[in-house]
Amino acid sequence: MFNIETLNKISDIIYDALPGEIFTVSDNVENPDAILVRSADMHCMELPENVLAVARAGAGTNNIPCDICANKGIVVFNTPGANANAVKELVICGMLLSCRRVLAGESWVRGLKAEGQTGIEKLAEKGKSQFVGPEIKGKTLGIIGLGAIGRLVAEASVALGMTVIGYDPYFKGEIKNVTVTDDLNKLYEASNFISLHVPLNDGTKGMINADVVAKLPKGAVILNFARGGLVNNDAIKAGLADGTLRAYVTDFASDELIGADGVIAFPHLGASTPESEENCAVMASQELYEFLVNGNIVNSVNMPSLSVERKAGSRITVIAKEGTEVEFDGAVAVNSASKGGYTYTIADFDNVVDKSVVKADNVIRIRII
Repeated sequence: MFNIETLNKISDIIYDALPGEIFTVSDNVENPDAILVRSADMHCMELPENVLAVARAGAGTNNIPCDICANKGIVVFNTPGANANAVKELVICGMLLSCRRVLAGESWVRGLKAEGQTGIEKLAEKGKSQFVGPEIKGKTLGIIGLGAIGRLVAEASVALGMTVIGYDPYFKGEIKNVTVTDDLNKLYEASNFISLHVPLNDGTKGMINADVVAKLPKGAVILNFARGGLVNNDAIKAGLADGTLRAYVTDFASDELIGADGVIAFPHLGASTPESEENCAVMASQELYEFLVNGNIVNSVNMPSLSVERKAGSRITVIAKEGTEVEFDGAVAVNSASKGGYTYTIADFDNVVDKSVVKADNVIRIRII
């Protein structure tokens, strides 16, 4: 039996993927073997020694101390692509709202009623000109990051009649009717809209700054449904104030930005759909099942991926620093993969074995399955 602790409310669909005859899943289990989490901050959490894995039901893992986990031999999983359609739809919604002034118009109409006005039909028709906004068809969208979400946004925007330019140094391939460039400056200079779809790290923090804003066409819109820290808030406010920016649409509300003209902020709704939450829960649960039961790693952010078909007999897995020599006495098959300074090895045996068959120094974690 494996004990899995949930740190947030997770869709009940996890119980189909983690059957009760093998797993105990609860928010109060003792000595958890693994943790399922959505948004709970784990940075100050003391992780029990027996925790083998953490699965994030979502793509971002900023709430998880991934490096600390790696040093302890704890595998951290995420669920790339599971919420991609939900975020894509909200990005398109945000792009439309940044142009058509729907929110301002709806608020004004409500205000007429609140003021006790009558004949609202005529008043609304007379006052509509103050909420005129442009169409997105024919405009250029620059997408930074062509992962699962970025690609869906690109495809949807092309279907809406937009010209789409994408940038992603890790993307290999093509997207129909999308120009992929390796020059961010060209993307900035050509784009009426910029949509961000990259992780937040030391290299991307504050990537949208005053220098970038100055390169954009006048009246550009920045859409940030990735992470709040990707933009410099002072640069955004200055760009809105001088008209360089038409709008900043974000899924990450902040004290600095709320109330500034041109800011449209949502309460982190990107993945908040029943479909997305179920997709993420299923994927995270399947990842934990494969790892705990078979030792396979799929979609880890801090360990290499390695999946080997399980045969009868014993299986030993070893997490070690990259470059560590790991040997096994009597193994019939050995497979290894390395990533980010760590090596993960799966060794299969015909017979029952113990840890003494592992010949290596300074390994981080050994499991017998």
